[in-house]
Amino acid sequence: MEEEKKDEMIKEEESQEPEEKEEVDESSREKKETEPSAEMGDTAPKGRTNTFRQKRTYFRKKVCKLCLKKAQSVDYKDVELLRRFITERGKILPRRITGTCARHQRMLSRAIQRARMIALLPFVSK
Repeated sequence: MEEEKKDEMIKEEESQEPEEKEEVDESSREKKETEPSAEMGDTAPKGRTNTFRQKRTYFRKKVCKLCLKKAQSVDYKDVELLRRFITERGKILPRRITGTCARHQRMLSRAIQRARMIALLPFVSK
């Protein structure tokens, strides 16, 4: 669908340009094939310039919630805190999802394992 829009835009640009200019453009088209496009930084295919930019996704940096609270240790008896860091099935969520630092992730995993051993948290859900 985007390709169709690009083709239509190019056809409109070509129809608006006078025919005499096309003879002059043949020599400049060879240059355009090797020149990088100003917008995308890539080489433009066959004299076409990239008129559409790709959407960029911006990610917000995840911050360790335990570092914000200045937690020195994670208590295995604090079940409400530990439930935030496990899935519905009982799996421990990884750092890349929760945003915890390595130190607190290790503390969390130990606390979750200890809470499972004394049946405060389930190993698996039903």
